Parts: sequence; C-alpha cells; structure tokens
Amino acid sequence: MDSQTSQSSQASQSPHTFQVDLRGLVDLLSHHLYSSPKVYLRELLQNAVDAITARRAEQPDAPARVRLYAEGGTLRVEDSGVGLTEADVHNLLATIGRSSKRADPGDIQEARSEFLGQFGIGLLACFVVAERIRVVSRSARTPDAPPVEWTAADDGSYTVRTLPDDARPEPGTTVHLVARPGAGEWLTEERVLALARDFGSLLPYDVRVGDEAVTDLPAPWNRPYPSPATRRVALQRHCHDLFGFSPLDSIDLDVPLAGIRGVAYVLPSSVSPAQRASHRVHLKGMLLTERGEQLLPDWAFFVRCVLDTDSLRPTASRESLYEDETLAAVREALGERIRSWLTGLAAGDPERLSAFLSVHHLGVKSLARHDKEMLRTMLPWLPFETTDGQLSLEEFAQRHPVVHFTRSVEEYRQVAPIASAQGVGVVNGGYTYDSELIEALPSVRPGTVVAELDADTVTAHLDAVDPAEELALAAFLGAARAKLDPLGCDVVLRAFHPLSVPALHLDDRAARHEQARAEAEEKADDLWAGILGSLRGSAPRARLVLNHLNPLIRRISSLEDPELIGTATESLYGQALLMAQRPLRPADSALLNRAFIGLLEWATHSDPTEPTEDGRR
Repeated sequence: MDSQTSQSSQASQSPHTFQVDLRGLVDLLSHHLYSSPKVYLRELLQNAVDAITARRAEQPDAPARVRLYAEGGTLRVEDSGVGLTEADVHNLLATIGRSSKRADPGDIQEARSEFLGQFGIGLLACFVVAERIRVVSRSARTPDAPPVEWTAADDGSYTVRTLPDDARPEPGTTVHLVARPGAGEWLTEERVLALARDFGSLLPYDVRVGDEAVTDLPAPWNRPYPSPATRRVALQRHCHDLFGFSPLDSIDLDVPLAGIRGVAYVLPSSVSPAQRASHRVHLKGMLLTERGEQLLPDWAFFVRCVLDTDSLRPTASRESLYEDETLAAVREALGERIRSWLTGLAAGDPERLSAFLSVHHLGVKSLARHDKEMLRTMLPWLPFETTDGQLSLEEFAQRHPVVHFTRSVEEYRQVAPIASAQGVGVVNGGYTYDSELIEALPSVRPGTVVAELDADTVTAHLDAVDPAEELALAAFLGAARAKLDPLGCDVVLRAFHPLSVPALHLDDRAARHEQARAEAEEKADDLWAGILGSLRGSAPRARLVLNHLNPLIRRISSLEDPELIGTATESLYGQALLMAQRPLRPADSALLNRAFIGLLEWATHSDPTEPTEDGRR
C-alpha cells in the first residue's frame, strides 16, 4: 500500500508542459500589450535589421538591404541578413518567448547590445494583422544548408520543410503575410510605406517599400549646413513636419556618454506644467515610442524632443521606456543640456531669453525653485507682479530695503494700492512657485530682507489720527464696531493715501481661519461645537480701516442717527470687500443687499422725520 502511494505521489509530481492557446495570445497582444496593430511592421523591420546586424558582425562587407512589397492583402519582406537553418527555425520561430538574442555565448547573442529586439515575441505580433505567416530563409553561417520554409497559422499550427537551393539562392530571409479578414488596410502599399517611414526613417541600412526609400539619413540634427541660420530653418521645418508647430528655438541633445543624439524643440505657446509631454524616442534608429513621457524632468514641460539612443531599455511591448537607473541618468543629463541652453541665453542672447520667458516663465520658475544656480542666473530676468509694475526680483530688491510679499493673489489685491501709496513695495507671491522663489531670494542675494506682508504690517504703515479727533468720533466708531462685530470684523480709523479710497478691508489667513472655525461652530451640534470651541485661537480679527482723509468718511462720521451709521458702515464694509475682490459669504451678500436697500430708502425720503413702512423714522 505504501509502495503504491509513493508511486502515485511521484507520478503526480512529474513536470507538465504549459499549453498555449495561440488565438488567445494573439488577442492578448492586440488588445493589451500593443497600443495599435501598426506595431506588426516594426517587428518585421526589427527582425530584418537584427538579422543584417548579426551577419555583418561576421561578414562586415555583407549587403544590408530590406525590401517590402505590398499587394492585394499580402506583404513580402526580404532582407539580406544572417538567415536561419532548419534547427534555428525550430528553436527560434516555433518557440514562443525565446529570443535569438538570449541564446548561448558565441552565437548572435555576442552582439546583443547591437540588436533592437530582446523579448522573443518576434513574428508572433504579425498575427495581429495576418492569418498566415510564411518564412523562407537561408543561413549565411551554414552556406551548405538548404533553404528552409516555416509556415504558421493563427490557430497555433505550423509546418517546416526544406526547399531546393534555387528557392533562395542567397542568404537572408523572406517573410510573407496574408491579411486576416478585416485587416487588409494594414497591408496596403500606402499604409506600409507610411508606417515604414514612421518607424524606420533613422535605420542605418537601405530600407525600401517597392522603389520608395524609407530611411532619411543623416538625421536632421546631424546633417551639415552652410550656416547656423540655415540649420535653424531646417530644424524648424523638421519640427513642423514632426510635431505640427514652429519652435521658438531648438536645443541640441548630444550626450555621447549616454548614447543620445537628438534635438529638443521649444514650444511657441505656454502649456500647463501638469500636461505630460510626449517625446519621440528611437532605439538604434527604430522608433520606439511617440509618447516618451519619462524622458525629461517634469520642469522641462516646455520642450518636445526627438532623439536616437542605444543605451535605454524598452519595455516588453517596445512602446515605452523601462524605468531604471540608466533612464534616470539620461533624464538628468538631458535636463542639464536644457539648463545649459537657458544659461547660455542669459549670458549671450537676452532678447531671445526675454521672448522665451514671456511664454514659459513658469517652467523656469519651477526649475529655479530647486536649483540655486539657475535662480541666480535667472534672477535678473524672471518677471514678477509688484506694486512697481512687472519687475524681476533683482530690480525690486534694488529699489526696496525690505522685499514684502503676499502669499495669495487676494491678499495682494487687498493691500497693493494702499501699500504703494505709503511707499511700501509688495510682490505678489500668489502665483505658482512665486512665494517659494521670493523666500529663496536671500540664499542667492545675501543681505536681502524678505518679509511676508500681513494686515498688522499694513496698518502700522498707515498714519494714526490725532487722539483728540479720534476721541471726538468715539460714538460713531462705537456704533460702527457694534454693527460689524457679528461679522468678526473690527473698525479702525487711520489717515492714508490715496484719498479716493474711503475704506480698506484687511485680514490674513489666520483671521480667515478663525472666521471659518467660528462659522462652523455655529452650525455644528453640541458635541462638535464644543470641540471647535476648544480650538478657538488668538488669531487677529479682520479689520475695516476707515480713511479719515476721505471726504465721504468725514461726512459719515458726523452722522448722529445710529441706524444710518450702521447702514453706512455696512455699505463701506461691502464696498471694501468688493474692492479687494474677495469671495463673498452668504452673510456678506445679505449685508450688501440690506445696505443698498437701506440707503435707497433713506435717499428717497424727502422728510427724514416721516415714518417708514415699519414705523421707523
């Protein structure tokens, strides 16, 4: 019994071979691995180029030709590569997942770094558009071996047979495809030529579709030109043909240590930093992807690149780049090239730099946040909104002993007119990256004093009113404060310019936070009200600063009717909010409406002693 159990256990542990449903695998490739059926042509070109590379590694003078012929729903691809023997066919073509670039040392694999394909999917991708594949090949390594034919169908069946010598007199491989139902458009001559040029324009060998040349070498950025101006025009034309826009400038991306050759084109219009840039990446001349999003640092969103590399690794689909240390190093090197271009413009071509910054200052600010050298270089050029107009931080710091700034656009709009009239310079730090750059200013400009401008600072720069005059207005100020106290706002009397501003609404983030907490406490149940009440801080309240120099304020302050004083105060408060372009709360909107109606009622009564509808006088 024990012997039978042991034998049964051994039998159940014997290895089994996976069974592959080729139809299911083709569906997986076409709907999940590859983004489009067009990649079938890249696989064919890749196999042909790799075969030629392998043959030339042993026979440097061997011909290097790839020819494609499309007609009537069929495609024929001929190459003068290394070819295959019958054993190679069984080992390489009929085994899914095996790559000729992964075989034993001493074979094709010795030159693996020179090959495009590394994943062994190979001809299988052709089943995305073809229902039958026929390969006829003759080996250059074994000249005496007869030609061999491999024929496969999309149901997973294949046959292999040898052919007479005259079936393929010269070494190389010919691949025949027959279109699947509904896929014939992918095998038309027009489509094949367009795809071949898109994928293979930079391939190092002679590739043609019929009589039409596919390759266009040398690459536009490597060609000799009579003058720099001629080169610039040629690259502009190349960019327009490739990306559909005429660039502001072009940046050479020649990084020999990383095996990178190419060019970056500067966009002529601004784009969002959040928008992922798409770059064209060629791997050893073959187009790998048109969406190389990981190629450049995030801050370089203002350029589009096209380049050729032999150092980066593709993913299994060969439609994107594998994120590894090599890609990180290349990304850093390319970022350094763009940084050097910016530095060169700042040193030698300020007009072009100004034109660039007028469009892409946001990208440069993003870079300068983390790069002190770049901030120091760009300091005289980066524009900021200030109370003195559009200035660089360098110009502003030369004019003002203290660089005051606000962290939000709302705060800047509140204080800018008043601060400017008092001689206090303010920089609007509310735009993306600006406050960070302003705070970093002392690190690249020693001795510069940077301070955030808050309501207390603004109030301190306003002239105090004579104590006797303020005491005489105590009743008016008391009524005004009582009216605005429920809104969390104090009333202050000051004298300031411009005279045309009757009132100024000042608060800061701490005051707004406390206001929001108080509003939430009012709406909360007992439990949450207690919790929110315990969070009550000592933050300053918002304040309405009345301008004692303004004639309207002088007239209002002479009023004696408490109701009219309250209505006038609410009107001044609402007008100050609107001038500061602050978002209005429901309570603020109700106050504005109430004050407006109240003033209309008061203005339309000819006799102030006549009772109103509610009985008031």
